[in-house]
Amino acid sequence: MASPVAAPIRVVVVDDEALIRSGFRYILDAASDIEVVGTADGVDALDVLADARPDVVLLDIRMPGRDGLEVLREIRSRGWDMTVAILTTFDSDDHIAAALEAGAAGFLVKDTDPRQLPQLVRTLHGGGVVFSPTVSRAVVAGYLRPEAGADAGLVAALTDREKEILVHLGRGLSNIQIGAAMFLSPATVKAHISTILGKLGVEGRVSAALVAERAGLLRDGDGVG
Repeated sequence: MASPVAAPIRVVVVDDEALIRSGFRYILDAASDIEVVGTADGVDALDVLADARPDVVLLDIRMPGRDGLEVLREIRSRGWDMTVAILTTFDSDDHIAAALEAGAAGFLVKDTDPRQLPQLVRTLHGGGVVFSPTVSRAVVAGYLRPEAGADAGLVAALTDREKEILVHLGRGLSNIQIGAAMFLSPATVKAHISTILGKLGVEGRVSAALVAERAGLLRDGDGVG
């Protein structure tokens, strides 16, 4: 009996430039496992997202009428289960901090190599976090600097299993990869991550990864005992 074919990853591209929307659609639709189910500018974004209910949203941060931060916050307030990556022209966009706090799962500059784009979407869908090569961790970390010791205190409240999952998350593993490493189902990993985000008081995996880094969990030999 043939194995069932997995449903394609459903993507919506939100950008105020029609050329960007059509270009991303052309690139992603060429991948057999990805389907662009809608595109929109900022004004129409929420209506399109409500109808399409995609798995992944590629969201421009700077748009007239309704910007990407407003759209992202509305996605979160409505409880929609969509992974959102921010599209930006610059690798040091001054909205990075707010987007992280609102739960963005990654940042892509618009000149990302088209050959990399489908795999970045697959990573997002699998629960990973993504950054275009020019968006360095150092740049992002510079936007979120809590008081000394705050991260260590938050991490101390996690169970040993949660700390181990956080370490894997911080190293960029997807839910499937974390599950394979810990002999857990992806659904169980996802549930644990939801609990971890709540305990850390953050909205998204990127912010959780930064907490892990600043708390010292990602240093060799540190983290789980």
